[in-house]
Amino acid sequence: MRTVSLCMIVKNEEKVLARCLESVRDFADEIVVCDTGSTDKTREIATNYGHVVDFAWCDDFSAARNFSFAQARMDYTLWLDADDVFLPSDRQKLLALKAELDGTAD
Repeated sequence: MRTVSLCMIVKNEEKVLARCLESVRDFADEIVVCDTGSTDKTREIATNYGHVVDFAWCDDFSAARNFSFAQARMDYTLWLDADDVFLPSDRQKLLALKAELDGTAD
């Protein structure tokens, strides 16, 4: 089965981050949370689910996103915002897709 890295950029997302990460924990093989300067409990929450890396915000969203992608080590990369949530039916569809992937699709 192919593997999936979840990559995220966050800042002060303590209110929604755990809900998002809980919704993907059964199919994301790796979770990379790129923190851009949180002052709340975002880092603590993210650490419970995956790897947290720091990115000094330079007012360039694409630079932060590309940095987070560069941390990914799995076959495929998934991008979510902290307020995104996968519904149970969508998680099942993604798990089925992972089982079918042969590495030839982007």
